Amino acid sequence: MDALKSAIESRSAALIALTQDLIRIATLNPPGRRYREICDYIEARMAPQGWACELIRAHGAPGDSEDFPRWNIVARHKGARPGECVHFNSHHDVVEVGHGWTRDPFGGELQGDRIYGRGACDMKGGLAASIIAAEAFVALNPDHAGQIEISATADEESGGYGGVAYLAQQGAFAHVGHVIIPEPLHKDRICLGHRGVWWAEIETQGRIAHGSMPFLGDCAVRHMGAVMDEMEATLWPLLAGKHTEMPVIPEGARSSTLNINSIHGGAVEQPEDFTGLPTPCVPDRCRIVIDRRFLIEEDLAEVKSEVTALMERVKARRPSFKYEIRDLFQVIPSMTDKDAPVVRSTAAAIERVLGREAGYVVSPGTYDQKHIDRIGKLKNCIAYGPGVLDLAHQPDEWVGVQDMLDSARVMALVLDDLLNTTANAGQ
Repeated sequence: MDALKSAIESRSAALIALTQDLIRIATLNPPGRRYREICDYIEARMAPQGWACELIRAHGAPGDSEDFPRWNIVARHKGARPGECVHFNSHHDVVEVGHGWTRDPFGGELQGDRIYGRGACDMKGGLAASIIAAEAFVALNPDHAGQIEISATADEESGGYGGVAYLAQQGAFAHVGHVIIPEPLHKDRICLGHRGVWWAEIETQGRIAHGSMPFLGDCAVRHMGAVMDEMEATLWPLLAGKHTEMPVIPEGARSSTLNINSIHGGAVEQPEDFTGLPTPCVPDRCRIVIDRRFLIEEDLAEVKSEVTALMERVKARRPSFKYEIRDLFQVIPSMTDKDAPVVRSTAAAIERVLGREAGYVVSPGTYDQKHIDRIGKLKNCIAYGPGVLDLAHQPDEWVGVQDMLDSARVMALVLDDLLNTTANAGQ
């Protein structure tokens, strides 16, 4: 442990510089900018150290185009002896900047212990920590067993279909024994999985007419108002009464939740510089997008039927009411067992590095574990990495240097356990 600790601490400046470089490559999603550039950067760093690097474009995946190709990289270091494969997966895309920043979002500014920038916390700090951990471990253990993989993948922020899902479909996890995803869940906590999600679009339908004679039409917006009234009266109270045994954080997410992502009815919105007036029409369509997060104790068919039943109740009270529900996206909840090998190894490493027992949590939202579990058929997967989850997607996002160093030490100890101690015990 002392040798690994020293090897990582000696790389503190390298960790800072790596994190800053990654932040400065503005891999904005949407639309998917500079994906190839960040993959090329990682290859240029790791290939000279003996890592075999494979760049993989997710041809045909959602969002992939000639203007914005979905590039991923997998860097692989083979050991000298047979053994298992430990895979660190980080997404390289970041969300829009938004408003409220007091620093350059892509400057990678270091102030005190903090590095600021979009993606610093979510999750380029975690990517950098995993690279430093692997480099330090390999330097001390060139004849390690098995193999280590580090991937930087696309589009996690928009579902992961141009990244981990595509890799899983290609069989990229078939030989992998353990996966750690360095999402920012705090350096002393292991994230076992996530809640489920169902996104859907609900449309109410009416009949267009002149706005001066609304009695000749049928207002779809008023119909949607009745839907939202029914949600307030019955659906939100129903969801608030559902609770899970999953250790979801924060506490409010231990119940089922529903968010209305957007609402639109009537004429198409014009550009901001449009100076004319809208035409006087009764809206014949109104749409909302709902984001329903559900628990491992719930069945997806039940989740959907609750909304259908709500719509039917509204229909029974409104003779001209017509509606459609369209599925947009769905993910089944996932949770790795606390006795899984990667969980036990990471928990032991946290206790050694930080001097306290690891906490166990479940994420309120989904991340790429869903694809490793459902498509890759690998349950031995967790999220563990530096950073404070509440900072993700916020202005002045930052990651702590000491948190990254501590997390890198944990990751290196996990490699030592799974590729040295475990492999030697099996000989």
